[in-house]
Amino acid sequence: MRGAITMAAMLAGTTLTGMALAGRVQPETPAAAAMPAPQACAALLGATGWSDPTLHIRTAEEHAAGLVVDAGFGAKTAPLPAHCEVSGVMHERTGQDGQHYAIHFRMRLPDAWNRRFVFQGGGGTNGEVGNAVGPATGGATALAKGYAVISQDSGHSNATNADPARGGVVSFGFDAQARADYGHASLKASYDAARAILRRHYGGDPARSYFAGCSKGGQEGMAFAQRYPDAFDGILAAAPGFALPKAAIAEAWDTQTYAALVRTPGETSVPISRLAQAFSDGDLSLARAAVLVACDAKDGLADGLVGNFAQCRTPDVLRALRARQCSGAKQASCLAPTQIDALAKAFGGPHDSRGKPLYASYPWDAGLADSGWRIWKLGLTTPPVPAINASMGAPALATIFSTPPRALAPTPQAGMDYQLRYDFDRDPAAIFATAPGFPRSAWEDISARSSDLSRFRAHGGRMIVPHGASDPVFSINDTIAWWNDVDRRNGGRAASFVRVFPVPGMAHCQGGPATDQFDAFAALVRWVEQGAAPDRIEAAAGPMTPWPGRTRPLCPYPLVARPIPGAIDTEKAAAFRCVAATAG
Repeated sequence: MRGAITMAAMLAGTTLTGMALAGRVQPETPAAAAMPAPQACAALLGATGWSDPTLHIRTAEEHAAGLVVDAGFGAKTAPLPAHCEVSGVMHERTGQDGQHYAIHFRMRLPDAWNRRFVFQGGGGTNGEVGNAVGPATGGATALAKGYAVISQDSGHSNATNADPARGGVVSFGFDAQARADYGHASLKASYDAARAILRRHYGGDPARSYFAGCSKGGQEGMAFAQRYPDAFDGILAAAPGFALPKAAIAEAWDTQTYAALVRTPGETSVPISRLAQAFSDGDLSLARAAVLVACDAKDGLADGLVGNFAQCRTPDVLRALRARQCSGAKQASCLAPTQIDALAKAFGGPHDSRGKPLYASYPWDAGLADSGWRIWKLGLTTPPVPAINASMGAPALATIFSTPPRALAPTPQAGMDYQLRYDFDRDPAAIFATAPGFPRSAWEDISARSSDLSRFRAHGGRMIVPHGASDPVFSINDTIAWWNDVDRRNGGRAASFVRVFPVPGMAHCQGGPATDQFDAFAALVRWVEQGAAPDRIEAAAGPMTPWPGRTRPLCPYPLVARPIPGAIDTEKAAAFRCVAATAG
């Protein structure tokens, strides 16, 4: 159920930064020149003269050491250090849809500041301010290590901008400025406010500034690098949703593909609860076994991880799947031919009737039997959880990513029905369309997939992009294609400032049969502050995996982890080195 909880967190817009990226605590570089003692926390409450005249500090509260705060789904953070917690608002306005909008943010300013600043990314459709504790490593949050942290709601609130007549929490899609704020505009406004507050509270600027986020947070990191490239020294953009509108089209493609397996003759719709019956857990385990037979050993070791997933070819996987095909009626011990065809169609990615791709394909990987994959694509039967593709992906596509926006009833079934009616020849144009009241397309406002990082590179920025090979929503194939474009633009030298780290078996941000516990944030800090480019990142398998305690190196693409000849203990990362991929 760990993967299921993770996906539900994304649906709720809960920030996952630091949960998937947990690992060993790393020592911090000593702070630069000492700063004056911070001013009293309460002094921020009545402060005026901000460069943004709309900025208003609503609360400023001093917390003694020991405070714990919500980390999502009943979990709590470790005790936090003494700090000043600030909440604020800016850009209050009435939107074109009649709703009241504003950018809300939270900052935590540690008494013992290390002169570093972290901007904490959001998740899902955002609308939640976030806890502003920063990425956690080994249980210690960035705040606990002396970082000042900001989080923000991206310009709309799930509590107040949730008009049920316009789709509930996605109703902000009916306001052009709210779309722009969600895509990028609120980021710069919040960043500027944070820097002003740091100067007011501490009497100076941070020595180093970082961004850390996953999923929508990863998209935000990309938006900063492309639109506001001078903001950060280092950006951690995990599983980046930088092509959100196109990924939402892929969600509709999957829903149609898998729903066809459970649709009865003459049925105009399919109950969303039935979608989970397209594949039983046993069916997905059979499919996973076929992927492992076809591709596990391509990295030099049959160990349940498809380390060389880029060389896992569809014809090889299909042969292994056909070997498990039922010769007669469907049985628990075999796969129906229609199930195999559906997997091939879904993993191939969406396209129109002329064969034009509408999003990337997905790699064959060992995580497709994990609950974190299932809950996105199909949903769960026990406990009953609707597929996130339909319950979140469909309303986002209809209301936020398409112009003009369309309101769906705020129910998972309404999303399912919308996806089943989606026309892949006609409807994708809406993500690039404008209309009266919407002078920019959703793609223009929300995508962050540009390969032009020249200004970020010139600024001296560094970026790390971890991404699960079994991510069910944002395909790592798209992230790799983006990196290859960046590399071409930079004459084959993109690795000098941006590196993608695939995580075999990992689902969306975390989970799956994977070594998904790693400290990418510490690697980023070392790269920025010590010039130590990460040639590998040590990662461990968690207690819910088939191999608790296993360690592996994560390798920067295009390298893969291969066992060192003669290595004895292949459960340890020391037995592996990062080398060029081969067909294996």
